[in-house]
Amino acid sequence: MFNIFKKKPQERPALFFKTDMHCHLVPGIDDGQKTAEGGAELVAKEKSWGIERIICTPHITQDTFENTPQTIGPAFQALKKAVENLGIDISLEYSAEHRLDNFFSGQLEKGAITPMPNNFLLVENSFVQEAWNLDRTLFDLALKGFRPILAHPERYSYYYDKPQRYEQLHTAGTLFQINLLSLAGYYGKSEKKTAEWLIEKGFADFVGTDMHNMRHCEAIEAYIGSKDYYRHAKALKSRLFNDKVFEAKP
Repeated sequence: MFNIFKKKPQERPALFFKTDMHCHLVPGIDDGQKTAEGGAELVAKEKSWGIERIICTPHITQDTFENTPQTIGPAFQALKKAVENLGIDISLEYSAEHRLDNFFSGQLEKGAITPMPNNFLLVENSFVQEAWNLDRTLFDLALKGFRPILAHPERYSYYYDKPQRYEQLHTAGTLFQINLLSLAGYYGKSEKKTAEWLIEKGFADFVGTDMHNMRHCEAIEAYIGSKDYYRHAKALKSRLFNDKVFEAKP
């Protein structure tokens, strides 16, 4: 008889964007999911958060994950099949997260790059140091018709004591993508603080989950609906490009 006094579990709010353009769910080719079934399970989680479109971005990194369209394509099809087997209605595509290194330069020369729709290209620095000749590389990519997006700039600790570098890069036309996990505090206080500073400065153009595994998924689920979540959502919702640029005409 006392059931009426029990609190009903609160429904988790939907994410403040519908396109996840940075995640590692393609199985067996990087440090993300190992099986198609595991990737499909995380796709189902994203669907439950209100995500309607996922652009998978496996790592392409010299000596570690030297992926090409020939390695990514079949693995992505295995993920799609596993998602279909679960009956999940969601748009799935793939590109990559490109480390700016010699392997990337070689693939670029061969024309073996798979950009996102409208030629957006997710690129990253090493976590140890900025890519050599970064400004020139980004400029050359733009000349070739690509639209570079720098992945998780809030995680590059060598920029923390020279925040003007963020302004230089962003003002020059490079877009920034911050991680939902950074905003959740998953990596640490410095990454969260820097991500919030980038939002405050108007430098946060995209948000991606950068989800690799169930631990990441659980951290995101704990964050969604928190006070920080609502604060970040209010600051970002009307400014993000996630749900705009991939459908727009070039």
